[in-house]
Amino acid sequence: MEIKDGEINGHLVLAVEGRLDANTSAVFQERLLAEVEKRPNTRIVLDLTPLNYLSSAGLRVLLVAAKNSKKIGTEVRLSGMRPHVEEVFTISGFDALFQIFPTPEAAAASS
Repeated sequence: MEIKDGEINGHLVLAVEGRLDANTSAVFQERLLAEVEKRPNTRIVLDLTPLNYLSSAGLRVLLVAAKNSKKIGTEVRLSGMRPHVEEVFTISGFDALFQIFPTPEAAAASS
């Protein structure tokens, strides 16, 4: 897994590439939670376009991030899911926890 960061409209964008599973989730959690804590009352966009695989360990990281971000007013938005990753979100019910957009640009621009 590789995490690339950028910015769109003043919002942090983290592109997650590869596999988000039991082997990589700890690194991703550490990075994501650190970014959430540094950015109270802002928006962070996760670009999942380059994500090939998402396991329950990856979902758990996103759940922890959603809970932590809500406490400090940071909004985590998801974008660019491939169909098989989107299916994992739908089946698990995680699509109800996050706003999901087709592109990182749409996630950063939407109010």
